[in-house]
Amino acid sequence: MNNNLIKSFLASLFCFGISLSYGQDIIEENKNAPEGWHHYDRVKDLYNGVSTEQAYTLLNGRKSRTVIVAVIDSGVDVDHEDLRDYVWVNEDEIAGNGIDDDKNGYVDDINGWNFIGDTDADTYEVTRLYAQYFKRFGDKSEADISKDEKEDYVYYLKLKKDLEWQISENKQQYEMINQFYTMFQKADKLIKAYLDTDELDLNIVSRIESPDQKISGSRDLLKYAFENNFDEEEITEYISNLNNLLEYGYNPQYDPRPTLVGDNYSDPFEKYYGDNKVKGGSHGTQVAGVIAAGRNNGIGMNGIADNVRIMAIKAVPDGDERDKDVANAIIYAVDNGAHIINMSFGKSYSPEKEAVDKAIQYADSKGVLMVHASGNDHNDIDEKDNFPSRTYLKNKEAKNWLEVGASSWGKEDNFVANFSNYGKKTVDIFAPGVAIYATSPDDEYDSVDGTSFASPVTAGVAALIMSYYPEFSANQVKDILLKSSVKFENMMVNKPDSFEDEPAMVEFSELSRTGGIINALEAVKMAESMMVKKSK
Repeated sequence: MNNNLIKSFLASLFCFGISLSYGQDIIEENKNAPEGWHHYDRVKDLYNGVSTEQAYTLLNGRKSRTVIVAVIDSGVDVDHEDLRDYVWVNEDEIAGNGIDDDKNGYVDDINGWNFIGDTDADTYEVTRLYAQYFKRFGDKSEADISKDEKEDYVYYLKLKKDLEWQISENKQQYEMINQFYTMFQKADKLIKAYLDTDELDLNIVSRIESPDQKISGSRDLLKYAFENNFDEEEITEYISNLNNLLEYGYNPQYDPRPTLVGDNYSDPFEKYYGDNKVKGGSHGTQVAGVIAAGRNNGIGMNGIADNVRIMAIKAVPDGDERDKDVANAIIYAVDNGAHIINMSFGKSYSPEKEAVDKAIQYADSKGVLMVHASGNDHNDIDEKDNFPSRTYLKNKEAKNWLEVGASSWGKEDNFVANFSNYGKKTVDIFAPGVAIYATSPDDEYDSVDGTSFASPVTAGVAALIMSYYPEFSANQVKDILLKSSVKFENMMVNKPDSFEDEPAMVEFSELSRTGGIINALEAVKMAESMMVKKSK
């Protein structure tokens, strides 16, 4: 999972002699995108949204069935005003009686299941693997390693290098952003005293003229901060997140699993642990809202699908999800009737991939569509690992799998989210993933960025097609979404990880298998056409 900060603001640090590496934690946020733009139509509204309203106009009069979408994530605020009517309810379970009424192995699983206990912070997979291999190799040199151990030792050195790099990068970010925040606080205090005011904004500080270097320097710092959308609350949250990364995520001595979950973690195929506390998690709540927030109810926002129920499965902490929990979450979703599974998470290491593969194969065999976010590391995942994935250890592929990159709301130089992973062989399709208006816990709403939100946009469109065209299998729905996606032939767009002022350009078709952006209207048109052919 990634910490968010406005990229344009971080760029301002260079102007004050503060160097900062963006790394994987920085994703862009565009303040100029209209609220709910991901629903817009490229022709009518001139934004590359998914044409949600136009799709519903075409569906007018057609009946629908309820589709269950499992959201494997950090938990969902199932009491949110815009979600509570669209949360899956296990009708075979009696709430609060402490009995496994439906005998599925999970007691009182009314809205889903929690596989990670009460933890919010966990380590990253590289940290866990490093700690495991350190017990074997410690500070041994190559001369101390036997021939039989050499392969594992080389892997250990790779883990060590990766972990040390992550720690170094995050320490640098922490020190730099903390330095700027300290400078800001001092400047803020000085200028408020100088002007005898409790409130400052860009207009006020811009008018300050003083020969005093401290005053003018503080004015310039505050002016630049205001010009670049400085948000003190966001900065303090970002500093806290970086501190948590160092204290928990990349700390080999930290391991919350034994006390918080209580399973036999050494058994990757163990089932039936955890509890029924699925509520929580900003990220999971945001994802759920993109899919299923009540449509046209006068509250908050519109989800994409109008006849859907969200099955909340908590398996993603603040840190890397564990393979065992991912596998069990997928199996739980399938066994309890999910038609679609949304997975807005990912990592670079998968030590128990066999268990995850087995779960994915199970879902595939049961005709469940799996939708996965490609990740926010601006990597070509044809070249770099990103788990979970459709490809099994034996190189075969899951058929009912969609890998989704994030598109943006702008023109060619702001067409693809700068953070999005991509891959001509591995990413299927792109969907809106920048400045997505979404539900947040406690009846709140936020604008959020990430492939994490491109994935539920896609899952929402898939649910829409499954709901109104129940005759189609998961694989047929997948094909409809891919083939009906809006293509941009020979269009040059910004390549992820390019500089905003001078982005490197690449053909959009080179970033995914389809070279397309998902579109609900076009998917409905294709589904309708297929139904007409079927009836003849």
